[in-house]
Amino acid sequence: MSEEIEPAAPDAEPVTELRARADDLERRLAETERAARSRIIHAELKVEAVRAGMVDLDGLKLIDRGGIQLSPEGELTNASEIMSQLRRAKPWLFGGASSSSPASPPPAQSPRLKLATEMSDDEYQVARAVLLKQQL
Repeated sequence: MSEEIEPAAPDAEPVTELRARADDLERRLAETERAARSRIIHAELKVEAVRAGMVDLDGLKLIDRGGIQLSPEGELTNASEIMSQLRRAKPWLFGGASSSSPASPPPAQSPRLKLATEMSDDEYQVARAVLLKQQL
């Protein structure tokens, strides 16, 4: 009674180890891609929220992420639609409309009257005639 023992393949252990390592690396790569995609989406939503005039960016947590579409370049294709839906659903999250510039416009100034010394002779004659008509 002789039992035949199959010789173990000498390369079976390193191949199994390499396959396990490759599977682990693929899993970690997929997790990294998901994390990067999530960060891109969050950053794009922040930009659009600021443009839309969102008062508190914590309101981004209320957005349903199921309908978000990324372009191949990594930009949101429907960010403005998402913000307009959120504005209709939760208007208290938004202040007044915002422009792309955070700077405030300069204060309005009343027009400064031109002094007689700054006027030409013709301008002076016209201005004098207007004043004389007003006094009559």
